[in-house]
Amino acid sequence: MELQLDTTDPLDSRQFILVIKRLADSLNYGTDRSRFVGSGIEYAQSRPYEPGDPVKSIDWRVTARSNKIFVKEYESPKRIPVYLLVDTSASMTLTSIPSSKFSIGTQLAGGLAFACLDRVSPVALIGVGEREIRYQPSLSRDRILQWLHQLRRYRVDERTMLSRRLVELVAMLHERSLLIVLSDLHEEPAIQTLKQIAQQHDCVALQLRDPCERGLRGVGWIRGQEAESGRAFVTRGRNLGIDQETLTTELRRGKVDHLLIDTDRPYLDRLRLFLRSRGILHRGAR
Repeated sequence: MELQLDTTDPLDSRQFILVIKRLADSLNYGTDRSRFVGSGIEYAQSRPYEPGDPVKSIDWRVTARSNKIFVKEYESPKRIPVYLLVDTSASMTLTSIPSSKFSIGTQLAGGLAFACLDRVSPVALIGVGEREIRYQPSLSRDRILQWLHQLRRYRVDERTMLSRRLVELVAMLHERSLLIVLSDLHEEPAIQTLKQIAQQHDCVALQLRDPCERGLRGVGWIRGQEAESGRAFVTRGRNLGIDQETLTTELRRGKVDHLLIDTDRPYLDRLRLFLRSRGILHRGAR
């Protein structure tokens, strides 16, 4: 099946870059950017000068107060890698409004990636559909932009494999990491997988929801077609959609930071408050 660009995302490459840069600036608004400046090391303490210490390391403020020469000591920061897992399945591309869950999800992934890079946190990008899309953590903006442009293309019959991709990723991790999932969370087993992984890693679930999904469970008989398999079906509304209350409760009990994003409603202020209140972006640089 040939890949195609999401038609619900009218942005060309240049516009897409501008959008994610603005998103990153907005997500960073009101918070400090990287505290690791210059050589990327963090001030630890000052100690008395010893022969052989470089002159550039002298702490002039402490030296002036004490009349003795002191030098600054630094320690390397712990940079926790950030893994962005983006749902590339067919259900993400179906929409009842101009912008699909997939379009908004890829833009958010770009904004989050750049916001994390501002804190010198290496970023990895992983697609959680059937295609093998897996890029290792990097601090290169150009490289991550290339990954994002590739991610913007989708396959109309692609199925979600969120749970499997999560298990594969965790098996490769050798240190505590921050995992941010951008998905409609239609794969039920993925919820239990996220809860298990949250015992060892920091897990965030940004759930994207189309407006038509809000009322499915309250309607009568429905004739439809599965987005990812193409299978036709007839069922009652109560059997469709997600039991949102149960899902939210399960993620909260599992210590997974969760935010529901309705694609037809303003979400940027809520997302910024969510990230700030939980200190999520700062977890990548501590």
